[in-house]
Amino acid sequence: MNRIVLTSLLASVLVAGALAQTSEVGQRKDNQQERIARGVQSGQLTAGETSNLEKRESAINQEVRTDRALNGGKLTQAEKQTVNQQQNRMSNQINQDKHNAAQQHYGHNEVDARRENQQDRIANGISSGKLNAAQTSRLEKGQAAINQETRTDRSLNGGKLTQSEKQTINKQQNQASKQIYKAKH
Repeated sequence: MNRIVLTSLLASVLVAGALAQTSEVGQRKDNQQERIARGVQSGQLTAGETSNLEKRESAINQEVRTDRALNGGKLTQAEKQTVNQQQNRMSNQINQDKHNAAQQHYGHNEVDARRENQQDRIANGISSGKLNAAQTSRLEKGQAAINQETRTDRSLNGGKLTQSEKQTINKQQNQASKQIYKAKH
């Protein structure tokens, strides 16, 4: 009788350990996503930085899914250590990107307000879990391209955009808006 109770207790501990392993990796991933979302929302992360971070996060997530699929839904101790090291590097990169000199600055005109609105929508999608790392990376890559084009146009025109350039950027933001909606829903 004692042996059965001991075996049952040991099985419960093993199951709890497996759940802790899963939740620890998942919780860490969620925490990092929340840090990225706050960085996007505050303007501490540029669209390019966010895209790079999300691409790396997506790769880690894919590796975890693959490892779990190969091991019956669990990670080995060595895999947990590898993921932990990758998440540590990811955490350091988030911190560096949030505290470097590059910040997303939004002006007080229509083009900049629209850009800020798109970034807020992406940040909300990250926070709510409606956008995964791969989706966010693609969306941020698109925003980074629009932002770069806007900077280039402004530098060529003494800091201002022509009406034609504003229309082009607005069309691009319309497309990006549809992509954000589609990815979130």
